[in-house]
Amino acid sequence: WVVNAYLLTLSALILVGGSLADRLGRRRIYLVGVVGFALTSLGCGLAPTVEVLIAARLLQGVCGALLTPGSLALIQASLHPDDRARAIGTWSGLTSIAILAGPFVGGWLIDLASWRWIFFINLPLAAVVVALCLRFVPESREPVGAGTRFDLPGAATSAVALAALTYVLTEAAGLSGATVGLLTGIAVLAAIAFGVRERRTAHPLVPLSLFADRVFSTANAMTLLVYGALGATSFFLTLQLQVSVGMSPLQAGLASLPITGLLIVFSGRAGALAGRIGPRVPMSLGPLLAAAGTWLLVGVEAGTTYVSGVLPGVVLFGAGLTLLVAPLTASVLAAAPDAHAGVASGINNAIARTGGLLAVAALPAAVGLGGADYRDPEVFTAGYAAAQMICAVLLALGGIVSWVGLRPGRHTTQEL
Repeated sequence: WVVNAYLLTLSALILVGGSLADRLGRRRIYLVGVVGFALTSLGCGLAPTVEVLIAARLLQGVCGALLTPGSLALIQASLHPDDRARAIGTWSGLTSIAILAGPFVGGWLIDLASWRWIFFINLPLAAVVVALCLRFVPESREPVGAGTRFDLPGAATSAVALAALTYVLTEAAGLSGATVGLLTGIAVLAAIAFGVRERRTAHPLVPLSLFADRVFSTANAMTLLVYGALGATSFFLTLQLQVSVGMSPLQAGLASLPITGLLIVFSGRAGALAGRIGPRVPMSLGPLLAAAGTWLLVGVEAGTTYVSGVLPGVVLFGAGLTLLVAPLTASVLAAAPDAHAGVASGINNAIARTGGLLAVAALPAAVGLGGADYRDPEVFTAGYAAAQMICAVLLALGGIVSWVGLRPGRHTTQEL
């Protein structure tokens, strides 16, 4: 629950955070999120009991929901259209690097000092972000007259739907069948109620008209497939390198280091390329390259050497990831009006998180893994290979969806 408490509130409220940013000011809500994240990090670090730590993590997730969609919305609202693609590429690369580096930095801090420093390190980082934001980032929000009434029923139903879905996906293994069915039913009913509310209200939390844009819908469908596969591929590879190949946790984590290098060097350039030629080719080719890399990783087993058996697949996977992430993010934002940049980012974040959770929750059972199987190299290797093949198919489907959905015609990001 120290992990899942944060994930629960972050996932449940990310749409609300994006909508608040559009209505009340993107810089304002982003700064509230950053300051709140710092204060709750302090609370986590000072927590005298695990119960206090979990409570602080719940509040930290709320603050994360305020700042996560706001960062992209600020780029979209603040930069000239000609500069957005490269900036979003840089944002995508740095975000991916932070996700990959987090476990290593956390492990280093635990070895060096204490788990509490995982949270204390956020304080100076937040102070730098606040200072830079106040100095360089202009305020932006919906145009005056667009309507500032906040959709409380929409916020409540979306939060219930996302919270129930996140809970059942993260805790399914420990829940009874009846509880899983009940929570799934609550998520479905809340989602239906949310859709009905958004269709009828004059001031929706999420304007459903966004999904009428083919680029927006295609990009989000591709997000669900690709981010589900990305999360599961990394999850299974990290375990396989430890369970079957015999690497330490640190070595297994470092095995993905080439992905970080590719993202550092080429994410901005991939965004700029998509800005020049349009998103269709990189968003189609990227998932196919990642699928090919995942397919190469299917053969990782006991006795596999890193250079010949792991590195080629990781490099190809990383090249595909680098090619697709920035154009995907840019397409989502470009397809939405600037007035809805925050909520558009929130939608894409929610879909990406749901895809990753769904894949990691469902794939182990789908390939027959559970319990002691994670400690048996022979059994786990069979399940690992099946899971990676499924991930390769999902990635390839993401490329096909992009190629078909982003075909030249009306309402393409190039025209927008």
